[in-house]
This record gives sequence, C-alpha cells and structure tokens, in this order.
Amino acid sequence: MTLEEMRQKKQQKGYSYAQISELSGVPLGTVQKIFSGETAHPRFATHMALERALKDSDDRMLLRDGAVYSCGSQPGKKQGEYTIEDYFATPEEIRVELIDGVLYDMAAPTFDHQKIAGEVYRQVANYILDSQVACEAGIAPIDVQLDCDDRTMVQPDVLILCNSEKILNGRVFGAPDFVLEVVSPSTKRRDYFKKLEKYEHAGVREYWILDPHKKQLYVFFFEEDIYARMHDMTQPVPVHICEGALQIYFDHILKWCEEL
Repeated sequence: MTLEEMRQKKQQKGYSYAQISELSGVPLGTVQKIFSGETAHPRFATHMALERALKDSDDRMLLRDGAVYSCGSQPGKKQGEYTIEDYFATPEEIRVELIDGVLYDMAAPTFDHQKIAGEVYRQVANYILDSQVACEAGIAPIDVQLDCDDRTMVQPDVLILCNSEKILNGRVFGAPDFVLEVVSPSTKRRDYFKKLEKYEHAGVREYWILDPHKKQLYVFFFEEDIYARMHDMTQPVPVHICEGALQIYFDHILKWCEEL
C-alpha cells in the first residue's frame, strides 16, 4: 500500500492520527511525519504496521480502549450486542476479546510480552507439577467464558484453575482462581479498569497486573480485600490462593523490563 493509498484509507475510515497510532503501535509523532510527507522513507516495519492498521478487518466493529475502528458487516448489530457466535466468526488472523457484548481488537503480543508471561507461567506450572496440587496452569491464548454467558470471552495471559470441571471443550467455562495480565500500551486501560471489574465480579479470587514499562506489579486478592498492593518486583511475591507456598521471582523479568 502506497502512502497515497494509506491517506485515502485514513480519509475513508475517518481515522485521526491518534487512532492510527493506537491501532498500529507507531508513535503519534512518527505517524504525523509520515502522513505529512516529512518522513519520506519510513522503516519497512513501520510502513507495514501502518498498512495493517488501515486494512479492512472483515468490516467488523472493533474497539481498542474504547475507540471504534471499523464498522459492521452485520446489519443491525452494534457494539454491546455481539455474542460468542460473533466471536467465533471473527477471521482467524484477527485476535479479539468479547466483553459484555463489545468486541475489542487484540494486536499480536510482542516477543517481550510473551517472554514475561511465559516466565510467570513456567514458575506456576513447575510449582503445580512439583507439589502435585489439584490445579492447572494456562497461558494465552485460552478462551475463558468468564460469566458463563454468551456475551463475554477473554484470553488472560496466565491463569490458574483449581476446578477441572470448568474445562469444557478445550476452554474454561467460568472464572479461573488466579489471573495475571501483562500490560501493553494497547491494553492498559482494559487491564487496569475493565478487566479488574469483570474479574472481581465473575469470581476470580486473585488478579495480578504486571506493568513492564513501570516495572511494577499490582496484586488484587479479593477474598481478603487486598486491592492494588504494589510491588517493585525486587523481592519474590507470594500467590495468595496458594497460601504463600508459591512465590514468583522476577529476576529475569526485571532485566527484560530494563531492556524495553
């Protein structure tokens, strides 16, 4: 897609530079310089990110942190009215979450994001195997039908499930016991606010938000009214649902955070 074609797409969709920046992950100033012609030869990766952001995504209405990016192929349906059926009808190359009938776009996770989530998962999985507790560990993408209805399907980065009867047809039906989300720029509002509320009300017992850019971990243990206890990750942090027998160490994660 040429620059002129991207300008036409921008005009057709009515996107602002800020929306394109959010959707593509390209800094706002860079987007403005490219579209104004000030940057005549952007990096290939930057060009491809902008092109992906401007391509039609099956004409589905998706949200990224509340901003609408394309609108709907299904007459009469709008955000808030989508169901599990629509979730599964989304093309495979488009990763989404469904929360209260709203489809949210999920860009593919970065390599750093997956390293961090994978390290937490490794420690959790090793603990479960070594201690033989009656729980299971999972790492995204795993479909979680959080409210047991047809209006919400999320994909937590890491989860612990201590009731195997909730695993139905390869996905989790109901609330996990523990959830960790690794914050990325495109998901931070959802992780800090929307999902916090959803996880608590659905019955998740413990929720961790790991923000690699701030190098902070926020712990919510709803059973004991522990809200937003902040850790700088320089010391191991206990998992409350395991009564402290499982502690997560962040030595590698902090090093990776420094490299971001």
